[in-house]
Amino acid sequence: MNEDSLLSGQQVPSELLASGNGPAPANGAAVPIVDAPTSTVAPAHPDDASRMVEDVLQSDIGVSALLNRLKQSIASAKDFAVFLGKRSALEEAHALGLRKLCKTTHETIRRPDNRQGSYAQQLEEVIRIHERMVENGHGFSLSLHQMHEDLLELATNMERGRKHWKQTGINAEKRVQETELLMEKAKSKYDSLAEDYDRARTGDRQSGKIFGLKGPKSAAQHEEDLHRKLQAADVDYSSKVKSANIQRQELLSTLRPQAIKALQDLISECDSGLTLQLQKFGTSDILGLHVTCLTGSQLASFNEKLLLNNGLTISPINTSTGPNPESRSLRDAVYLVDNELDLKNYIMSFSSKVQPKAAEIKYERHPSLIPHQQTPPPAHRQSQPSLSQPPPTFPMQVPPQQTPPGIQSYVPQTPPVAQPPMGGEFGPPGQPVSAMQRQYSPVNMPGPPQLSTPTQFAPMSLEQPQTSPSPPTHIVASSSFSADLPPLRPVFGESLQTLFERDGSAVPMIVYQCIQAVDLYGLEVEGIYRLSGTNSHVQKIRAMFDNDSSKVDFRNPEDFFHDVNSVTSVLKQFFRDLPDPLLTTAHYSEFTAAARVDDDIVRRDSLHALINDLPDANYATLRALALHLYRVQERSSVNRMNSGNLAICLGPNIADAGFQVRVIETILQNTFQIFDDD
Repeated sequence: MNEDSLLSGQQVPSELLASGNGPAPANGAAVPIVDAPTSTVAPAHPDDASRMVEDVLQSDIGVSALLNRLKQSIASAKDFAVFLGKRSALEEAHALGLRKLCKTTHETIRRPDNRQGSYAQQLEEVIRIHERMVENGHGFSLSLHQMHEDLLELATNMERGRKHWKQTGINAEKRVQETELLMEKAKSKYDSLAEDYDRARTGDRQSGKIFGLKGPKSAAQHEEDLHRKLQAADVDYSSKVKSANIQRQELLSTLRPQAIKALQDLISECDSGLTLQLQKFGTSDILGLHVTCLTGSQLASFNEKLLLNNGLTISPINTSTGPNPESRSLRDAVYLVDNELDLKNYIMSFSSKVQPKAAEIKYERHPSLIPHQQTPPPAHRQSQPSLSQPPPTFPMQVPPQQTPPGIQSYVPQTPPVAQPPMGGEFGPPGQPVSAMQRQYSPVNMPGPPQLSTPTQFAPMSLEQPQTSPSPPTHIVASSSFSADLPPLRPVFGESLQTLFERDGSAVPMIVYQCIQAVDLYGLEVEGIYRLSGTNSHVQKIRAMFDNDSSKVDFRNPEDFFHDVNSVTSVLKQFFRDLPDPLLTTAHYSEFTAAARVDDDIVRRDSLHALINDLPDANYATLRALALHLYRVQERSSVNRMNSGNLAICLGPNIADAGFQVRVIETILQNTFQIFDDD
């Protein structure tokens, strides 16, 4: 049985539920999968609720409210995508661990010192059952990962649509607001000129002469001047009113409904996609546990009881007719999500913030311009304040400026006063870099202090000055050195975590010694890390490290045959032979996504966050390597190896193909923003 058959309405055999609390159907009848219940929750007054929703959407805050709601839907989709990704990783790790256990147990069953006969036969059957469970878990993990990718793609598309309609809708609202503001200014100018003209025409003017550019003006000239200005202001005011009415009508009839409809469609699409993945997740869980119960029927009673209890937790048997939340299955709970009701209740929460509807914009002719036979005497005009009152204003509520998501503020910090020894870059052997040291460095932090001399690279135990060669307590290379030393403590082909647990050093000794050799003797060698060493030297150096890396000391160039290019070749081979790359296979998709970002700052911050999530051994090793390569590129004027050349030469050795060059180049260009310089 697979997920498609369950979703298509096929029936689950009754044996899956036969050992539960409820009775199994008679005659081996199949138990039908019950359709998901539909939500019966509805507002008390549907008509009032619909009216309130419509009032909010058609008001000045409708676009802003839907933009906020779409932002919530996108955030929910991203959160659930993260949950699915982590759940997929857990399921995959569980399946891999169970497969490894089955393989190990199968190899030990037929040993002569173990019991044979029926015990061995039945134990092999148990192992085969577990192997089928592994396949079920692996398929479930792949399904979860695909759902994770689908949700992330959906969230990206929704963010793109939200950005477009945010700009379109808000700009339309602002244009109407600006047009009405110009209309108000024209109205004020019109009213002021009309009052001045009225006073000049009725003889009610201030004492004193009126002067113009050509001397004093007579009353008739002043009145004619005001009349001409009033006519121009009247035309301007009338045109502004007409323009404001056109803009508002276009907003109410076309632009705002378009934005509202588009945002509602985006919200519906995002919510429907999220709900679909929720339903698939609930069904996948039920399917996986049902199959597990079926294949585990031949196990011992304890395993059978554990698996059956887990299955009943996800899909309990309904033994009562009344609604009991504890007897509701995961699928039933997911189907109770009502997207339309949630959206309606959210919009209704804004009903108290809706502004009163603006009065209709009308052209009001000033009383002084009314024909004489209809003009009331001045004494009566004073008793009609309503004619001189300003028209009602039209408030436009502009949504507050919001900081775009994902943009973080950096607080400048004071750089360290002195540069500690190189050993502090990744700690002395046995001490990994703690998670507290993996913090974001400020963007505007001044350039970090550099290591002035190569001798600062040595750890504290090796910092004592040497005036003569050390006693021969380590492996001394010579031209007659054999590459056939037994691999007593191999390092090539071992994982960083294995070396960390075995040797007690977060940075493997081979990485430490090779970096030390290049820092002392190779920073000014042209083509360092690009040129290959002598193959015989490379093989002998590999044998030295595989024999016992703790006895190797590259402070003496004789130990690596005075061939620093062979040292870099060995270091690249070590990273290339790691079972899991330095940047880990688990983070492959995340590093790939971060490398595709075009914005330099966003790409740097994304890589910074991913590097902080690496295991301690990987983080410490990458930190030591990045700081070393930074010192190499500082001498690029001599060695001709800048950050781009180093990324091309080393990228394929420390990360999977497809993104390694851009990732390494970004790290080298932002070394002291990603890693602490102490």
